[in-house]
Amino acid sequence: MKEIGGLPFPENQREAATWEATTTRRALARCVLVVATTRIEGMWAAYCDAVTGKNHDEEWQMVLHEGCKLPAVWARAMFPIFDDIPYSQ
Repeated sequence: MKEIGGLPFPENQREAATWEATTTRRALARCVLVVATTRIEGMWAAYCDAVTGKNHDEEWQMVLHEGCKLPAVWARAMFPIFDDIPYSQ
């Protein structure tokens, strides 16, 4: 694995088979959730969507798959942990 910004990314198919994305979330309000995740190609992206607000531990996956992608400047402001990793356009 190679490291970018201190996080692991696969360099070949064997490593890709066991690689797991680093994912984190931030609630902007009870019913608005933003989820950021690393991508296998060595980048990351953040997505935002409305949720029911009942259980963010379950709702974040829906945001990741169906949410609207945030502009890089907004995403970087919310998730400084990914500062040294390129943002996926």
